[in-house]
Amino acid sequence: MTDQTYQPTLSQLRAFVAIAEYRHFGTAAARLNVSQPTLSQALAALENGLGLQLIERSTRRVLVTAAGMRLLPKAMATLEAADRFLASATGDGLGGTLRMGIIPTVAPYVLPGLLPELRKRLPALVPQVVEDQTARLLEGLRTGVLDVALLALPTENSGLVEIPLYAEEFVLVTPRGHELAGRKDIAPAVLGSLPLLLLDEGHCLRDQALDLCRSVDVHPGAVGDTRAASLATVVQCVAGGLGVTLIPEMAVTAETARGTLETARFADPAPGRTIGLAFRASSARTEDYEYLAAIIRAQRPM
Repeated sequence: MTDQTYQPTLSQLRAFVAIAEYRHFGTAAARLNVSQPTLSQALAALENGLGLQLIERSTRRVLVTAAGMRLLPKAMATLEAADRFLASATGDGLGGTLRMGIIPTVAPYVLPGLLPELRKRLPALVPQVVEDQTARLLEGLRTGVLDVALLALPTENSGLVEIPLYAEEFVLVTPRGHELAGRKDIAPAVLGSLPLLLLDEGHCLRDQALDLCRSVDVHPGAVGDTRAASLATVVQCVAGGLGVTLIPEMAVTAETARGTLETARFADPAPGRTIGLAFRASSARTEDYEYLAAIIRAQRPM
């Protein structure tokens, strides 16, 4: 039975929401930047105070109970209200903690310019960056673990507001001396005759590259033979002669700086992607996030 005098803390609610999101205590603790025992204690205090089991934990899996599923949206709404209160107290809509998810093919190229700019223009803001694949970022938005996410659009997820920031072309990266190196008029169909190296499953850039191949009815020769978790690893494989790869325009300068790689560009209209900012449609901070989007757009790497 619930203790009528009990008042849950925000830390306890954040622990519950994070565990419900990640279904893993270690991952949830890391996302909240607390120890796993601290996380477990916060959940236990919440469950004891409510007189309800919210999370069912075994040695093999973590499940959200029926009571947990019923209370999860209310916990998320409470946390959002608390964040809005803190933001109002700072006198600036974008103040306090901002939990920002970013896909791996954007984070290394946007953050070096964006974070200093946020410190300068929004000194009361405390960004918490979560780099992860698209599906997990979308789940984080849905459950309230994240406030905003910087990713490829469209997400095709109802309940989200999406603000397009910029479009960027895909660039073919080749080893030095490759027959296509330096060309600016290649057609997507050429991918059918090349050993195309891709990121591992779950990365949206992999899906976008395969969608491009399917759109011109080609089947790259080496898809699935070599895969990596980062663009840095993929381009190193290209430099080592294992194949070619597609990278977004913003990554070209950083990933080809070693001088052992060359690029080729597609003829117009070149294939590419749109990067944007997504957040929950239920959020009351639309104006704040539009301002954030403007800052990010102005810091686009060239």
